[in-house]
Amino acid sequence: MRTALRFTGALLVAFTAALPATPRTALADALTLRMGNEYPATSITAEGDAFFAEKVKELTGGAVVIDPQFDAKLGKSADLFAAVGRGEVDLADPLAGSLDKADPLFLLSSLPFVAVTPAQSKVLLEAARPEYERALAAHNQKLLYVTPWPPSGIWAKKPVDSAGALKGLRIRTYDKTGEDVFARLGAVPASISFADAQAKLASGEMDAALTSGDGGAGRKLWDVLTNFTELNYAAPLSFATIGTAAWEKLTDNQRKALLEAAAATEQRQWALVQDRVAKNYEAMRGHGMTITTGLSESFVAALRAAAKPAVEAWAARTGERGGRILEAYEGRK
Repeated sequence: MRTALRFTGALLVAFTAALPATPRTALADALTLRMGNEYPATSITAEGDAFFAEKVKELTGGAVVIDPQFDAKLGKSADLFAAVGRGEVDLADPLAGSLDKADPLFLLSSLPFVAVTPAQSKVLLEAARPEYERALAAHNQKLLYVTPWPPSGIWAKKPVDSAGALKGLRIRTYDKTGEDVFARLGAVPASISFADAQAKLASGEMDAALTSGDGGAGRKLWDVLTNFTELNYAAPLSFATIGTAAWEKLTDNQRKALLEAAAATEQRQWALVQDRVAKNYEAMRGHGMTITTGLSESFVAALRAAAKPAVEAWAARTGERGGRILEAYEGRK
């Protein structure tokens, strides 16, 4: 009997050895990389990050898992950028204008009245991309893809359609440039993250926010602010980056897959933004908001006059780099 059992066991071992090796589950083998974004899951950048994560999963067969986390769970834009550079967070998708302390070059896409539509923003990106990549590399990061935001306007409780309406207005801006511009017009601006601004707007500590319809809709600002004034102030960018430490964990094939996923994501994002304004306005009106458009020539002139010194100051800070980019942009428009 024992002989028979030993014979049966030997056959089972031999049979098992002859079977094709069963791959370990993707979950067991997967390299999981965390990705931070301070904006909500419904924002244009967060939707892009979710698409990127799915594309990476598909192209790597589940060997690399991107774990996107939204609503500033891993930090605000500037903090995320620094954390990726230190290798504490693997990837991030920060708003470029929040990164001016790292390099003033990152203020470029949110310069007022320079690139005011997604189409213009794309031309500006093409002129600046090599410089962006060099600046990111200096902070231990690689650019994966770029997301354009719809043009910025002002969320408030009433239309902000004149220079008088700006006097004393406590307004959130998303970068130092915006703070300078609105201060010149008599407002009381503060450059703070959207994550911090929401509570201040809800409590009445702030009156208004400079942001796109997309950013405000994602945060449901219509619960406290009932008007959006279409300024076409700028069409800023967000940069999805991966830290050097995370990049070095990948195999050559995995790096190729991430770059392919990134290219597909960027193509999607630029196509998506074309219809985003109309969809945002539809959602905003559906929540009882009024959209103020068609600003007077005198008000637009006042805005542009206040913006001019800010653009000149940026050009001075960035020196030859900034001048070369703006010259190339003007030649391509």
